[in-house]
This record gives sequence, C-alpha cells and structure tokens, in this order.
Amino acid sequence: MQFSRLPASWLVALMAVGLVTSAALAEPGRFAEKQAAGAKLTYVNGVPVLVLAGSPADMGTQLASLVGPAAEKLTEYPRQTFARGGDAETWDHLIEASRALWPNIPADHRTEMDTLLRLSAVDRDALLAGNVMMDVYRGMGCSSLMVEPSRSATGGPLFGRNLDFFSNGYLHHYTLVTVYRPKDKRAFASIGFAGLFGCLSAMNDAGLSLAVHEVLVSRDGSKLFNAKGVPYTFAFRRIMEECATVDEAEALMKSIERTTMYNIGLCDKNKAVVLECTPKSVARREATRGLCPCTNHFRTPELALFPVCGRFGKLVADPVDRFTVLDVAKKMHAVNMGRLTLQSMIFEPAELRLYLAYGKLPATADRFRKIDLEPLFKMEPAAR
Repeated sequence: MQFSRLPASWLVALMAVGLVTSAALAEPGRFAEKQAAGAKLTYVNGVPVLVLAGSPADMGTQLASLVGPAAEKLTEYPRQTFARGGDAETWDHLIEASRALWPNIPADHRTEMDTLLRLSAVDRDALLAGNVMMDVYRGMGCSSLMVEPSRSATGGPLFGRNLDFFSNGYLHHYTLVTVYRPKDKRAFASIGFAGLFGCLSAMNDAGLSLAVHEVLVSRDGSKLFNAKGVPYTFAFRRIMEECATVDEAEALMKSIERTTMYNIGLCDKNKAVVLECTPKSVARREATRGLCPCTNHFRTPELALFPVCGRFGKLVADPVDRFTVLDVAKKMHAVNMGRLTLQSMIFEPAELRLYLAYGKLPATADRFRKIDLEPLFKMEPAAR
C-alpha cells in the first residue's frame, strides 16, 4: 500500500468545511459530571476533565460508561470530513490503512479500545480511522514555543502550543482533558477529544510534556507513510507512560518504527528539544539561547528541506529577556491560524500545571483556564 498527503483539491475542500457549521453538530459537547466504574468526569475551571485508572480493560470500561456517547458522535468526524472533501476513494484508503496499522498499536492500548467497542455503539472502523488518520493523510499546522528555565520569569520551563486542524464546525466543542492513571505506568494528562486514545498534546507526572507538528518533506528520502510503524499518537502515549526526561523520550522514539514525518516538541523540568522524526531518522534540535520554537518544517542539517515558515519567524521575533505565562500566550496568539486553531495551551512542567484555551476560534482569543494536574494525578479512584 502507498498512502501520501492529501491532494491540493481535497485540502481546499477541507478548508471550506472547516468554516461550515453543521446544525446537527454545532452545539457544544456537554459532558455530564458523573462517576462510574472507578472513574470520574468532572469540571475544573469550566474544562471537562476525565480521570481514568487501572488496567487497560478497566479504563476501556470507564471510557464506555462516561464518554461513550460523545466518542460515538465524534466517530462521525473523519467520515464527514472525507465525505465533504468529495473523495469516497480516499475514505476507503484510510480504512484500509487503519486496519493495516491496528497490529502496530501497543497491546494495552488495543485492549482499551476493544473494551470500549464491546461496551458501546461506537463503530470499529470509524474509531480506528479517527485515531490514525493523522498518520495517513497529512495537513499542515500547529505551533509551539518552549522556554527553558534560563529564559523564564517563573524559574521553571514554559511550553506554549497551538493545535491547528479542521473543526467541521464542532470538533473544538468536544475538547477533553483525560487524566490516565494506568496500572504500573506513569500518570499523564492528554489534551484531546473524546474517543482519542493516543496523545497529540500531553504532560505526565514527571513534568515531561509533548506536542506534535506534522511535516511533509525531508532531506533523508523517507517515504511519507510506513505501514510497519507505530501510529504516532500511540507512540507519544508510550512516552507519557514510560519516560521522565527528553533523553528517555528520544531513546524510545529511536527504538520503534515510525509511520511518517513529524516534529515532537519535548520539554521536561530542565530542558526543551525538538525531535525531528521520519520513518528513517530521528534528529534532535536543541534550544537556542533558552528558546525552542517549532512549527511544520525540519531544521536540522540532515533533514531540513525548504524550512520556510512565517509562524516560526513570529515565534522568535522580539523576544523578551524573561518570559511570563502571559508572554507565551501572546506568542501563541500571534501565530494563530484563525478558525483552524482549535486549542491553545501552556504547560508549566515544573509545577505540573496546564493553562488551556478552547471554545472560540481561534482558541487563542479565548481565556486560558488553569488546571493543576498534580492532584489529579494522585486522585483516589472514584467509588464503584
């Protein structure tokens, strides 16, 4: 099988549907506060937070009980996106690729997904497609700025990140912070959506934080899709579950097969780096004078090809001597992509703290809501 980036005509159609609001789906997602099967869904400063704990089967059961209906609704997203692009063949290719990638997903994560599928009305192909579509068909977007302690007014690192993708008029309303407390692994928080099992943006109990940025071209001659690779959101979940530092994360990424090209912004309590990843290579880019910006191009000598991005320039322009959280928020707003910016966030790895903005488009125009993650990482399981 050979899969590649979206054709230009298809991307134009997607840009259009990103501005369309479906009457049936435009209402904000309303996650109900409740407890079930040892888990809890609550609100922190107006943000829905789902806390899961236990074995993979336990967490799959908890997901089905607490967010199953929302996950079912969101499985419409990839199918609707492709249908509005007017390309049924592309949807069929995605399903074929999704099935091929299924065995490459870590076994614990497959158990969790299988349990949700068994206990809910969620469609299997649609759920899997929604979790791996980013590996198969590529867009462009997302920006980050990582600030090391030497340049931070707080004394600890700061990590700003915009998630840019097509909303179809409703996806951003289903933003969900999921706190996982897996048995015998690290606790972590994934900032995503109901039904997303891997990580696009996340922080764990060691303060290690990450964000992904898609890339389309590389100097190393890699193909854009490797069907033997681990779907990248699940690889990043492994980082959250197993690693405490950027060095450990780098070692993990070098140890696995990778599906495609992407940048990973990584920041622990002391250091920020970007890992530039292709199916063939993992290259490391260090911070420069305490700042580490990241967008959608490789910049290391071995992988860089046409590294031109206006957002990257804005991230490094007019730097302050010591960045506050507000300074980082302003940088994130300066590089917003309008209605494509679904979420904006700032991590404080040393404090295990998250500031999250979503709801408005761009998300950077909304308020950043503070969530202290440490007590959530230590929260006792809800009564069964």
